[in-house]
Amino acid sequence: MSAFLARLAAIWIAACLLFTGQALTAPQQADAADPGYLMTHFVGEGATGQQIYFSHSTDGLHWNDLNGGGMALRSTVGTKGVRDPALVRSPGGDKYWIIATDLCIGCGQSWDDSINRGSRNLVVWESTDLVNWSAPRLLNVAGAIPDGRNAWAPEAIWNPATNDYVLYWATNATLNGVLKHRIYYARTTDFRSITTPQVYIDRPGTQGLIDTQIVEMPAGIGSHRYVRASGDGQITLEGSNSILGTWTNLGNLSGIGLTGSQVEGPMWMKFRDRNEWALYLDQYASSRGYMPVTTTNPSASGTYRLPASGSYDMGGTKKRHGSILNLTAAEESRVLGRWPNTPANRLQSFNYQDRYVRHANLDVRIDPNVSPADDAKFRLRPGLTGSGTVSFESVNFPGYFLRHNGSDFQLVHNDGTSTFAQDATFRRVAGLADSAWSSFQSYNHPDRYIRHYGFQLRLDPITTATARSDATFRVTS
Repeated sequence: MSAFLARLAAIWIAACLLFTGQALTAPQQADAADPGYLMTHFVGEGATGQQIYFSHSTDGLHWNDLNGGGMALRSTVGTKGVRDPALVRSPGGDKYWIIATDLCIGCGQSWDDSINRGSRNLVVWESTDLVNWSAPRLLNVAGAIPDGRNAWAPEAIWNPATNDYVLYWATNATLNGVLKHRIYYARTTDFRSITTPQVYIDRPGTQGLIDTQIVEMPAGIGSHRYVRASGDGQITLEGSNSILGTWTNLGNLSGIGLTGSQVEGPMWMKFRDRNEWALYLDQYASSRGYMPVTTTNPSASGTYRLPASGSYDMGGTKKRHGSILNLTAAEESRVLGRWPNTPANRLQSFNYQDRYVRHANLDVRIDPNVSPADDAKFRLRPGLTGSGTVSFESVNFPGYFLRHNGSDFQLVHNDGTSTFAQDATFRRVAGLADSAWSSFQSYNHPDRYIRHYGFQLRLDPITTATARSDATFRVTS
């Protein structure tokens, strides 16, 4: 018996060694269940297009719009529009920030205004879980720059050498008698206070530059620890072993026919399952949004390749200058659960069928002929308190929900508290006036229902036939 066991053990060890050798020499492949990628971006001009949108990909090349293609976050500060969002994850994965240009072209602001008299602020959101975001706030980054006229295209990267973030952006300012866009930087730990801005990248003469994004390289790939791509008339590549150290010019993408007059907004993505990178470029000159060029060595300009026809799909919306985050499994689960493609619906009054529930200056009422139409559109989310209930999230003010305060209703930003969740959660039941319609019972005041009174939305006990009609609605597109 002992001889048999010894032979069995030897066979098992040999098999393990063979398997180990195969595992070490075989190309590394992604597991089918590996998490994917989250892109943060904007989609176009105007007050709606210049907001925060999310898209998801399982392979880094084929993208699906989240939230039904609708915005995920809306700026209510500064110019009330945002472009060029960057999504930043802390080294510990316990905090996230979105930083974006405070700019709304076509919303009463022209390009000349934004270049010469623009906002000196960035717009900042923060989160501890990637799905529940703070209200936006302004961070003044260019106010301390002499003749600083704007603040565009922010990015940030963790710097282990200084144990903080290097926050960098473009500002149009006069320096040494030359007015142009340069890249400035400051250091921060919290995106609330920053060090005094310093010039980070300045090209010779009158050549300006706006868009820069840095990627950190794994050991053994290329000649530098960090590679950055910048829009400066070309898409110029530079390398360094220190974020705040000396950078070396590595060439540009003119060899594959791409210059800064055609593309902008370089956005890096590392493929999870292999040592290959996509550098997404916004085809702004032809208004076609992002496309990926790929490389196995970002430091070598000659290794970049244009995408083959049909090799990528950007989804239903045009994706503009943003950033991509490689998700963990937990992050992906939360993100996909928070922004499924839930349809946008309206709530039609039973006894005033030309009227719909709408918000107006954050007050809530029923009106006919609602304009803008999105003021009367909501996504019926799973209730903030749990399953079997619903909460009403605004389509054009995402993160804002219908909430009762006493008997009154308002559209309010979710503050993450249990009180808010209870006040904004309802049970959908058969219509009190017509069972083919719906009524909505308060979660924390179950003797009360959503109803209109004098066309204002209220939360009231329902005791009369008129009240039952007032508390009955149709969920419709």
